[in-house]
Amino acid sequence: SRLGILIVRHLKRLERVILGYLEVSDGPEEKARLGILETLQCTIQHAWPRMPCRLPVLLKALLRLLWDVHTDQSPTPEPVRAALLHGATQCLILLDHCCQGQVKVLLEGVHSSCEENRVRECLRKVQEST
Repeated sequence: SRLGILIVRHLKRLERVILGYLEVSDGPEEKARLGILETLQCTIQHAWPRMPCRLPVLLKALLRLLWDVHTDQSPTPEPVRAALLHGATQCLILLDHCCQGQVKVLLEGVHSSCEENRVRECLRKVQEST
């Protein structure tokens, strides 16, 4: 957050780091993934003019995270799972605001075809955000 809009200078490298952390579980407490979701939220807020061109990659990573958290069989406590789902949902909402509603349009088909209640609930929150 100290860099503000200047974060765009490092966006390509930062994006690779964020995607790497989102893909890998780091144990029951998931501190790294929770931290990287906060980083992504801050990055989206400060570098919002550059988010539309990064939308496909970030959307795919966040949807994969939602699915991975839902299907994870590890002993991750329920509050940690809920925090991961909430963080990913908040990132999707921020992305939608930056991209003038493109996320909602892209998620319409996913929401209607998804049968998993927890994932549907996250997608519903994104669809209903203003």
